[in-house]
Amino acid sequence: MTRRILIVDDEPQIRTVLRAYLTAEGFEVDEAATGADALNAVRRGPDLVLLDIGLPDLSGLEVLAKIRAASDVYVILVTARAEEVDKLVGLSVGADDYVTKPFSPREVVARVRTVLRRLRSDAPEPAPRGVWRFEGLTIDEPGREVTTDAGPAELSALDFDLLLALASAPGRVFSRAQLLEKVWGYDFYGDERVVDVHIRSMRAALGDDANAPRIIGTVRGVGYKFLLHPLED
Repeated sequence: MTRRILIVDDEPQIRTVLRAYLTAEGFEVDEAATGADALNAVRRGPDLVLLDIGLPDLSGLEVLAKIRAASDVYVILVTARAEEVDKLVGLSVGADDYVTKPFSPREVVARVRTVLRRLRSDAPEPAPRGVWRFEGLTIDEPGREVTTDAGPAELSALDFDLLLALASAPGRVFSRAQLLEKVWGYDFYGDERVVDVHIRSMRAALGDDANAPRIIGTVRGVGYKFLLHPLED
């Protein structure tokens, strides 16, 4: 089945270049130059949205929040601002990944393929293991829901997969490269620090203090590990 990508950017040249590369890879492509046009185009059911943050009418983050209120379509943010706070704000309202300008069109295509393959693969998925219970944390893998002592935690699809990867081996230290392979895919094309951004987003959703972590620990110079141990049934 041909996947449809919606490109949202107010720069015609960027839309033209991305359309050419995505079309050459077999995708169908729609375009929007404003936030209002993007919201209308999302109603037509794209598989993924490439959403620029710097739009002329609404900010990309406002558009993303409105999209999330009505749709679970996958969204990759495109931003010219490299500050992590922008990335974190975007991810906290439901982005699945981000790309920072200037970018290579091949990198964008690789990100699109990785997100779609990870989240909507046509290949059979491994059977979910069920409900994982830890002290103060429950992960419902089939239902893709996470609950803490404070109540349900709202995680993006990618954050959920990252949490699951860490929780699958409590106490084991995963490097950023290992987490990229497990969650993003072997052909991930981009900055390894994307893992750090999602870890921070995930900690915020779980109420886990990075300075005194209870769930996700940082191993300086190496990576991350899951600190909780499974409860006995």
